[in-house]
Amino acid sequence: MVYELSRGGYVVTTDASRLDIDYIHRFLTESYWARGIPRDVVARAIENSLNFGLFKGERQVGFARAITDRAWYAYIADVFVDEAHREKGLGKLIMEAVTSHPDLQNLRRMMLGTADAHGLYRQFGFTDLDQPERWMVRGDPAIYQKAAS
Repeated sequence: MVYELSRGGYVVTTDASRLDIDYIHRFLTESYWARGIPRDVVARAIENSLNFGLFKGERQVGFARAITDRAWYAYIADVFVDEAHREKGLGKLIMEAVTSHPDLQNLRRMMLGTADAHGLYRQFGFTDLDQPERWMVRGDPAIYQKAAS
């Protein structure tokens, strides 16, 4: 089922056939959270996620994805709006689409990570971790740089 939300000439859609993977890759490879990410990794991540493309007409201008089992958990990742389209409330539009999607309702937990958009996400019910001492992470922030070597 394709889910869409539109406002002010922009549309957020889950129609995977509209996604411009090259555009998404170009943005992510320069982002602080996925710098240097290989295109095939982006494509595989998109293939295995619930994706939200932001469009102005036929041109993609933003993106977000939910990594989810559609039952009790979702991790929201790769949320961005093209710089030329910022300051128009489009981050809110994307997050409204994500948080209102039928497959993401009644989940036990929805999480995300951000360095600089806490105010946006708080508007959609996200808070700081409750009991952060219970959470652990295993990661390699330089994985894409290592793979390029």
